[in-house]
Amino acid sequence: MSQTAPIRDRDPLETEAALAYLHDGEVDVLGRMPWSSNTTLLCDIARPDSAPPDGPQIVQAIYKPHKGERPLWDFPSGLYKREVAAWELSVALGWDLVPPTILRDGPAGDGSLQLFIPSDYQDHYFTLQDNEEFRLTFQRLTAFDFVANSTDRKSGHCLLGHDGKIHAIDNGLSFHSEFKLRTVLWDFAGEPIPTAIVDDLLAFAEAEMPDDLARLLDPLERDAVITRTRALVNSGTFPTDPSGRRWPWPLV
Repeated sequence: MSQTAPIRDRDPLETEAALAYLHDGEVDVLGRMPWSSNTTLLCDIARPDSAPPDGPQIVQAIYKPHKGERPLWDFPSGLYKREVAAWELSVALGWDLVPPTILRDGPAGDGSLQLFIPSDYQDHYFTLQDNEEFRLTFQRLTAFDFVANSTDRKSGHCLLGHDGKIHAIDNGLSFHSEFKLRTVLWDFAGEPIPTAIVDDLLAFAEAEMPDDLARLLDPLERDAVITRTRALVNSGTFPTDPSGRRWPWPLV
């Protein structure tokens, strides 16, 4: 186990640099993240080939090994692949919502490896929802969760990074072929979807699904993603919840 203290104040990484660390860096597990239902590990990622004079440069990542998943009755095994699929969907839409996330064979076997986001952890969706600066981001995330069929978008899964951006984490319970949406993002319900968001959704729906996303989903799940995207475009408004039951628990 590494003795390195958590790096909570590092400068933001560009996506290309982050992916290079995730793919090529040496993974050293620091310990388990608290309050996670499945095994969720904080890791140091070192790349000796880019070392400064005083030692290897290190970033941190969240590693979710397949072996650490608890079986669920309503989702197939392999939630770590859905974490990566959420990143790939965010890339395909051009929305930069999900931290860089890859498939990786780590110390506990196959799993997802996601760039750790130093954040102000007292902030989350409920403390930030009225901030006009984040309005477009939260509108995008509302549409994203509908398309991805997120079943567990808690308020605390919306991080305000030290880079000033909102980052959507914990996306493993997504992409089921059956509609199971559960989210705290209902503030825009029934409102018109901004044209820029509709354009991005339509471009995604009309293009061939990127291979890096398609290979992570089964055929029914791929079809459902496109069906939900087209439904959102055709409606022109953000989804509503007439039942009042499409909320995760706990909320934060």
